[in-house]
Amino acid sequence: MRDAAREYRRRTPQSEKLFQRAKKVMPGGVCHNIRYFPPYPFYIKEAKGSRIRDVDGNEYIDLWMAHYEAILGHSPEVIVNELSGILSKGTHWGLVNEYQVELAELICQVVPSAEKVRFCCSGTEATMYAVRLARAFTGKNVILKVAGGWHGANTDLSIAIHSPYEQKESAGLFPEVSQYTKFIPFNDIEGSLKIMRQNAENLAAVLIEPVPGQGYIPAEPGYLEVLREETRKLETVLIFDEVIDGFRLSLGGAQEKYGIIPDLTTLGKILGGGMHIGAVVGKEDILDLCNPTKKDPKWVLAGGGTFSANPLSMAAGIKMITYLRENADLIYPRLDKNGERIRREIEKVFNESGVLARCSGDGSLFGLNFPFKEGVKLRSPRDIEELTDLEKRNEELKLRMLNHGVHIWSGGGALSTAHSDEDIQTIIEAYHQVAKEMAKE
Repeated sequence: MRDAAREYRRRTPQSEKLFQRAKKVMPGGVCHNIRYFPPYPFYIKEAKGSRIRDVDGNEYIDLWMAHYEAILGHSPEVIVNELSGILSKGTHWGLVNEYQVELAELICQVVPSAEKVRFCCSGTEATMYAVRLARAFTGKNVILKVAGGWHGANTDLSIAIHSPYEQKESAGLFPEVSQYTKFIPFNDIEGSLKIMRQNAENLAAVLIEPVPGQGYIPAEPGYLEVLREETRKLETVLIFDEVIDGFRLSLGGAQEKYGIIPDLTTLGKILGGGMHIGAVVGKEDILDLCNPTKKDPKWVLAGGGTFSANPLSMAAGIKMITYLRENADLIYPRLDKNGERIRREIEKVFNESGVLARCSGDGSLFGLNFPFKEGVKLRSPRDIEELTDLEKRNEELKLRMLNHGVHIWSGGGALSTAHSDEDIQTIIEAYHQVAKEMAKE
């Protein structure tokens, strides 16, 4: 590990200088905590296709892909050309525009749960508004989320993100938050049903990522179906957080792929075509609670934010979803094929090198983890947190892969249409070299 850190420092002297400057003006030198990793993050200069280049001139095949947003690769021409033509008309208007109507119409056509759409500025805002809408619609207060699930840093959902889940995630939160936001065990039908029924009288919603970002472990057959059936019985709202999964696992997201339709869905990332965006979509009777033209005693404040429905975001979103829709029959089978190949090959090279590893994921998403013991089955974010070596994944593996020219996240990342067959092979070979290095430690 020391050798890997030493090599990283040798390759990135300008990034180290920038980090020293950054620490003087920003807490920890960053504005998003996950962008820091020891000894310091490299500083990016440009990105195109599957590649990124840092200020020291190092080029990497990227698997972080702008927080998994760049499904067409970095700076895709279809988006860049569209934005270039709009910039001269204005960067932000703060008024309704035709672009937002067209994008909302597209969403309603391709996302199974979408009857109405409310745009906002980020996935964090989208989950915040979804929870608020669910509480207003049901007249109840308790939100159940998955242990280890991440839904942005809004106050209502900053609970049970990291193990031990019973401890506070942050100072500055009202103690009452933990009374009304509780957690269920992912892929555990009996355990989830027990908690749902214990909270039935005051249960407003169950919020879940069908493929949680911690580990990319998909919901097992039957699990989402049971949640859907039970939320109907309890007359509570089922919310899918598809900020990552949306438009990535299929054109219609995880709900289309798995055939389970929630009441509300939160979207972001890919939807914005590289621009800031968030959206809550779902049943008309729920979304209409934020309708400013109706006098409803349950009216919900869902403001959207200064930059909601920004024309650049809306136009980029239209181009993105239109492109994905027109090419879905080519894009998603190829992403699925490449994802399956990379998961299989990565796990194989580590295990053949004598390093115990498990690679999970679905579609174009994948993550590599290092179980502490043989025979461990990883079925949930909790298993990833408690049964695997996260330091080994997030620090050692990350640095070693960077030294071999590949930028990963959570042990893996997300493939895009810009990743060529040659890129895939290069990625697998880099993992193989790293596996041999780690086996020697």
